[in-house]
Amino acid sequence: MQVRTSSAFIGALLLLGALTGCASQNSVNQLPDNVVLAEPERAEFRYEIELARIAQMLGEDLTQEQRAELYYRRGALYDAVGLRTLARMDFTRALEYNPRLADAYNFLGIQYTQLEEFDYAYEAFDSAIELDPEHRYAYLNRGIAEYYDARTELSQEDLEYHLEKEPEDPYRVIWLFLAEYENDPEQAQISLEENAEELDKSEWGYQITQLYADKLSKEAFLERMTRNLGDSEKLTERLCEAYFYLGKYMQIKGDQLEAMNYFKLALMTNVYEFVEHRYASVELTRIRHALLNR
Repeated sequence: MQVRTSSAFIGALLLLGALTGCASQNSVNQLPDNVVLAEPERAEFRYEIELARIAQMLGEDLTQEQRAELYYRRGALYDAVGLRTLARMDFTRALEYNPRLADAYNFLGIQYTQLEEFDYAYEAFDSAIELDPEHRYAYLNRGIAEYYDARTELSQEDLEYHLEKEPEDPYRVIWLFLAEYENDPEQAQISLEENAEELDKSEWGYQITQLYADKLSKEAFLERMTRNLGDSEKLTERLCEAYFYLGKYMQIKGDQLEAMNYFKLALMTNVYEFVEHRYASVELTRIRHALLNR
């Protein structure tokens, strides 16, 4: 699932070319059975052209609003290719020139969540919501931050509100399930099945809800995950999502080592702007810490 902003520009700008092939294995554990590997996505040449063009424009005589937009655009490009520190610096600069850029606050909140700097993340998301109470993704992203900060009741509130806006979105159903599961696993399963009734059963995301509802085996899920790719859908994007949610599924089942491997596979796709790629590294760090301290 892509981490989106409300800017139509970003949706067009951050498309990445999908390539199929192989990916390398990392570290101590062998690959899970029946995995599909894809060559990591690569940033297109036009990204370099766009970055160079923005750098040149920033040297020109601009209004504060124009300069803010350029820093924001460059930050979004940096973020899309995994240069998170440079992206964070540019989003901060953009807000110095125009402190009313809700999308820049949203991006900063996401990045602070990845760093597990939750106080800064909440401040950024709250600012985004204050500036744009109907922001499409700030509630989702704040809910995810609260989930990782173990503020699961608050997370559930934000994710329920987010789901109400688009009840047919399977990823909203999935993240709400993950938050609810921390509070009440049995109720989470009931809610998951109820919420899944609103989904299009032919959509890929519906398969994830069925895995979590124990109506689809892991083996069947792996077999189906490369089927029926849409015209605009890429294999690497599908695999990034599939492996992240398989990692979360294996956590629920209590198999942390296999979960680690799925999170590594999600990271290997290099689909940097997807929620699943962003938080796979957080999940890995937490599992390693837990294994070292048990």
